[in-house]
Amino acid sequence: MNIYVLMKQTFDTEEKIVIRDGEVSEDGAKFVINPYDEYAVEEAIRLKEEHGGSIVVVSIGPERCAEALRTALAMGADEAVLISDERISGDEYAVSKVLAAYLGKQSYDLVLGGNFSVDHGAGQVAIRVAHLLNIPHVSSIVKLELNGSQATAQRDAEGDTETLEVALPALFTAQQGLNEPRYPSLPGIMKAKKKPFQQLTLDDLGLTEADIAPKTVRDTLSLPPERKAGQVLQGDPQQQVSQLVHLLRTEAKAL
Repeated sequence: MNIYVLMKQTFDTEEKIVIRDGEVSEDGAKFVINPYDEYAVEEAIRLKEEHGGSIVVVSIGPERCAEALRTALAMGADEAVLISDERISGDEYAVSKVLAAYLGKQSYDLVLGGNFSVDHGAGQVAIRVAHLLNIPHVSSIVKLELNGSQATAQRDAEGDTETLEVALPALFTAQQGLNEPRYPSLPGIMKAKKKPFQQLTLDDLGLTEADIAPKTVRDTLSLPPERKAGQVLQGDPQQQVSQLVHLLRTEAKAL
């Protein structure tokens, strides 16, 4: 079974985020595998352990993304591919076009990805890739079972659970609760250094900058305003209600 995992390196949301000139500052920032993609990597490893096969992790981004890919190799993936080209924007349309161009040249049975990335949060890329490849997809899965050429998945449906059966090849995106990702072991880290690591550009995929012209452009990026200190309302209950209504009208603009 050939399993491909779409993986993104994101900044660690547990760390302090600094915005400079409308961009997240990388100075001193900590980068990790996107948490939802980490569930996808773990699920791929579990499926390989059960059914055999190989796992290829694929990422688009700058050179620093190699660190995240090597972490996935240390976890148990077999090969890594980094598509690094300054002509690729962060637009979900462009990214999905590049990934589909790469996967379209591969032999795959299963494609896994995260439900969304914690930096953009759009949740579009994997679903767009499935559409471009013309394969079925199930998003936000919390359980996945394979039976020959069929897959049965349970997906989180806003508090409910849906069960779907689809034919392979298919694409699935992982939700929290699908599994508990393992930590890379020391032997795994040592083996990762010898595993195949391929680096590609748009030219290798037969794409031009015009082919992946972005459909959206981000105008601004900023941190939310700092929370103001709370106010203690004075007086008896009637006076407090009067003050509260006044504040809701004049400051919060909620009335």
